Amino acid sequence: DPREVDVRLPLDLVVDHSLQVDHWGSAQAMALNLRQELARNEERYAFIKWAQQAFQGLRVWPPGTGIIHQVNLEQVARVVMTAEHAGRRWIFPDFVIGGDSHTPMVNALGVLGWGVGGIDAEAALLGRAYTFPVPEVVGVRLHGQRHAAAFTTDVALRVTERLRAAGVVNCAVEFFGEAAERMPVPERATLANMAPEFGATCGFFPVDDRTLAYLRTTGRDPTHIALVEAYARFACLWRKTGAPPPHYARVIEIDLAEAVPSMAGPRRPQDRIALPALAGDFRRRLHASSADGGFAVHPDVASHRGPGVMPRHGAVVIAAITSCTNTSNPEVMLAAGLVAKRAVERGLRPPQWVKTSLAPGSRAVTRYLAEAGLLQPLADLGFHLVGYGCTTCGGKSGPLDAAVAERLSDRDAVGVAVLSGNRNFEGRIHKLVRANYIGAPPMVVAYALAGRIDIEFDSEPLGRDAQGSPVYLRDLMPCADELHCALAVAAKPAHFVREDRSDDRAVLAWQSIEAAQGPLYPWQADSTYLVEPPFFGADPQALRGAPPDTLLGARVLAAFDDSLTTDHVSPGGEIPTEAPAGRYLNGLGIAPRDYNTYVARRGNHHVMARATFANIRLRNALLGDGTEGGITVLQPGGERTTIFDAAQAYREAAVPTLVLAGRDYGTGSSRDWAAKGTALLGVQAVLAGSFERIHRANLVGMGVLPLQFRAGQGWRSLGLRGDESFELDGITAAIERGAPVRVTATAPGRDPIRFEVQAAVLTSSERRLMREGGIPRSVLREFAA
Repeated sequence: DPREVDVRLPLDLVVDHSLQVDHWGSAQAMALNLRQELARNEERYAFIKWAQQAFQGLRVWPPGTGIIHQVNLEQVARVVMTAEHAGRRWIFPDFVIGGDSHTPMVNALGVLGWGVGGIDAEAALLGRAYTFPVPEVVGVRLHGQRHAAAFTTDVALRVTERLRAAGVVNCAVEFFGEAAERMPVPERATLANMAPEFGATCGFFPVDDRTLAYLRTTGRDPTHIALVEAYARFACLWRKTGAPPPHYARVIEIDLAEAVPSMAGPRRPQDRIALPALAGDFRRRLHASSADGGFAVHPDVASHRGPGVMPRHGAVVIAAITSCTNTSNPEVMLAAGLVAKRAVERGLRPPQWVKTSLAPGSRAVTRYLAEAGLLQPLADLGFHLVGYGCTTCGGKSGPLDAAVAERLSDRDAVGVAVLSGNRNFEGRIHKLVRANYIGAPPMVVAYALAGRIDIEFDSEPLGRDAQGSPVYLRDLMPCADELHCALAVAAKPAHFVREDRSDDRAVLAWQSIEAAQGPLYPWQADSTYLVEPPFFGADPQALRGAPPDTLLGARVLAAFDDSLTTDHVSPGGEIPTEAPAGRYLNGLGIAPRDYNTYVARRGNHHVMARATFANIRLRNALLGDGTEGGITVLQPGGERTTIFDAAQAYREAAVPTLVLAGRDYGTGSSRDWAAKGTALLGVQAVLAGSFERIHRANLVGMGVLPLQFRAGQGWRSLGLRGDESFELDGITAAIERGAPVRVTATAPGRDPIRFEVQAAVLTSSERRLMREGGIPRSVLREFAA
């Protein structure tokens, strides 16, 4: 896009030489994207580079080298750690607290770890003890054989569906059984990576022979591998094949035969749909209401415009092979390459409206794809290497073709994204794409070739070859022997060993960044990316004290139904010009092309407060008409305005605010700004049917009180409308002793509604944090003392 980068400048196409990519498109895409990444985010990277010299023990993997979860699995994780202390050598298990929800991916290697919010991570870095409730440990027995046509991704989607339905939120899941024992580590990693999708704290596989085999494959030191085995056996951390399982709090049985070729969508990763049913399901949803999971398209609106023309509904406009979930698994990546190879041989190409991309989680992937002769066929289909990172899975797909964007800007049009990621929440992948499906990489290639989501693979061809013969999906899928031969190519330690070449573009770019020195970061008054945060004294309104025992006259800022995600609360994609954050940046004289993304701007609390509850697909139930976006009703009076402006009005009038929600509030990313932004808007409490683990802890960390309705109750079943004035009484006893909070909701002309809720404050540490107004104020008090 000439608006994004001056392509007339000479291109220094220094790329990873081990790729051996002959296709100009991939080299160009990689170089341009890396350059743009550094140009847009140099200030943020300079901050990280400053931190590298200011803090002990901080290592940085430069931009353009991978996704940290996959890098951790392939290179960093030790499984068993050693340290010198008091003249003795100590050996202990590896453990990870990660500031991202997909940290549990490393559980596949026998490393215990899970994701926490950035607030918890920051507190730990500042020397605070990390305290958590001892979880229920759930055993998941995997048995049977998966369907012959299924991939590991299909197993992960079935496991996610089953465990989300079984209710494992806040639980530690451990996989066992004969099927778990025979899974190689890359397949285990796909399941472990999905732990936040099925709601668990972790999805753990103990150390065993498969662990050692993976350490050897990825080039770990043989002496250390021997130590891992010796220590794991000695410390009773070794899983012996065929041994009786431990005693679990409960056991969930999953037959892998239930894992058939599937996709999950169009809005949640747990909503798995078997391939034969997907086309019909999409057609049904087209005309169903949003309350029924549909898109509310008028039945008279036609879906197709003819052969070779972009469908009005169901057009696959984004097809992305991306994310650590699947790109860490050679089986599915090689399968995608083999499908691409056969498609190229038959002369197939995706339609022009499909935006394709390849963004692996590490350079090992492109190395083994290149050696297997499969990187070029992917590029021939448009799956060029665009970088090593989350990209589309994290909402950074980049702009669509202008003509495609114009067609999708029609509010009734339902465009589709297909990706090998882990999340497909509304508004996450691209603001113009309303339906999002996740699945195995070979299926991403298949849907890219089809160009639409409502294809019946068994009866409809993907296209026709040069002779006019139909080409079906079954004609492109590799057989077991082909895949086995390709896997042998991938299992070479040389692919996984990190090489910091002196001519590596990413390393050179990192080295060229100039950063401040010394222990204190010099804030720049004119920066729009890095602004001194308000949580440590710069803004008195951001410093909270203990919540009052009684909250009087509170109003509902917004109300939501089940499964509101942290993406809904704090979106991560591009910043719309009409959004409060866009208007703020425009007021600073910043052009829309330079807005960047919400995630890139998360060092600026002025942007992030305006981003809170600003997802373009957010549906605030207070509006009552299905209107999407960050809009609410200001009470009393009923004026419609943005949620940010309403929060400002309530704050100026000294009116406390609440949020009402259904079950599973805060699922998704461990996005600390979903809690920080909520606090900055002045929200005192969130009343929900249930909370996802990380977001609940983040709310406590910011001094926002999480309150849970009693079993079987919810704000709708209680008859609340959201226009009431609320009184909450007994808050202190609720936090300290677990007593119920008494709530009275009153509205003119209606009888008062009285009910009780429980404070979801689970440990003595969390109770202390609520007394002190959250982690920032608590840490500040400790430093001051």
